[in-house]
Amino acid sequence: MRKLFGTDGVRGTANIYPMTAEVALSLGRAIAHVSKNHHRRHRIVIGKDTRLSGYMLETALASGICSMGSDVLLVGPMPTPAIAFLTHSMRADAGVVISASHNPYQDNGIKFFDGSGFKLPDEKELEIEQLVFTKDIDSLRPTANHIGKAFRVDDASGRYISYIKGLFPSGLTLEGIKIVLDCAHGAGYVVAPAILEELGAEVIRLGVTPNGTNINDHAGALSPEKMQETVKREKANLGIALDGDADRVVVCDEKGEVVHGDAIMALLTRHLLKQERLAKKTLVTTVMSSLALDHLVQSWGGKVIRSDVGDRYVASEMRRGGYNFGGEQSGHLIFLDYSTTGDGMLAALQLLALLLEEGKPLSELAKVFTPYPQVLLNVPVRLKTEFDKVPEVHKEIQKIERELGETGRLLLRYSGTEPVARVMVEGVKPEQIERLARDLAGCIEKNLS
Repeated sequence: MRKLFGTDGVRGTANIYPMTAEVALSLGRAIAHVSKNHHRRHRIVIGKDTRLSGYMLETALASGICSMGSDVLLVGPMPTPAIAFLTHSMRADAGVVISASHNPYQDNGIKFFDGSGFKLPDEKELEIEQLVFTKDIDSLRPTANHIGKAFRVDDASGRYISYIKGLFPSGLTLEGIKIVLDCAHGAGYVVAPAILEELGAEVIRLGVTPNGTNINDHAGALSPEKMQETVKREKANLGIALDGDADRVVVCDEKGEVVHGDAIMALLTRHLLKQERLAKKTLVTTVMSSLALDHLVQSWGGKVIRSDVGDRYVASEMRRGGYNFGGEQSGHLIFLDYSTTGDGMLAALQLLALLLEEGKPLSELAKVFTPYPQVLLNVPVRLKTEFDKVPEVHKEIQKIERELGETGRLLLRYSGTEPVARVMVEGVKPEQIERLARDLAGCIEKNLS
């Protein structure tokens, strides 16, 4: 069992364990050790978002890495996908992102990429944890000219901007398109507006004045209300909201209505199918996406494969099966032909290209998808016993699955951070799924609470 790493790296309140300078230094030493290529000088990229605590953690990580004889390439505030891109394009051994994504500014996090730009698998994170806790590498102390150095990469933003712009179809332009862009006062505040403006768009900027404490503060993907209001007031073509590390995107149409994340995936899937660019005619998404998405994609001649929650699990499934498009309804969209992780701006450009080629407003196109009703219930529990080992619960699950058949689905899991069982029942009949969800919640409460 991993003790430090969660679904997406190490995360917590800054300057409180485990998000302390001491742990960051140890993590720096560990990532330098596990990523070493013994045939050349070792280099690790470090990027961050705009949180005040980023300075503290960046310095500690760099110190740990240098103490193991690896060099550090500092790129400053940059989106998570930009760090993945730079790690691979600069032939670094690993990449480090200091960010707590959509969390408030007092939190922070550390996540790692391997030399190819992919997030580390669970087993590699466990190896890093063991090095931190066992102190097995404490005695490894390079000296003299074998100690690492730190360099500032001044043109990092330009490299990423140029790359992402180059992925937009050469025959299209954003001239005449008005876009409201909310960067959440986060990592995308410099590069995101530049990308859109250099492609010709008129950009109304929101959330581009970070001060270290205002990241995600009533701004960005988790709080799209200001973006929606501005789109309506300015009569913009659409709104784009990024989260704190700019690896996910939330979009609203020209009427100021937020478009469901599954609807965005559906539109992009259909577009790729039309162009015969969807590998194996398959979309990869998580267990949280609506069953309506499966049925819609199937009607177009494609199929949907599901992974565990988390964009790195989506990416892992895509690599394993040879697929090239996947994502989460929360806004993480992965185009594996171009990027190794979720990228909010890349996804936004792919959607903009679709809108230009279809010649229709987003509000009209989004009507193609309607999610099925869902009922979500949280049930407090004493112990997180495997559900199939509790006879009454197991029997209730089987009964629900038989009744739903192909018209619905049940998702039952424990929270990773709370003593809570999460019940989700989805189907075409609201009254039915409400009844089934409450029956199962009552059964869990009776046997596990």
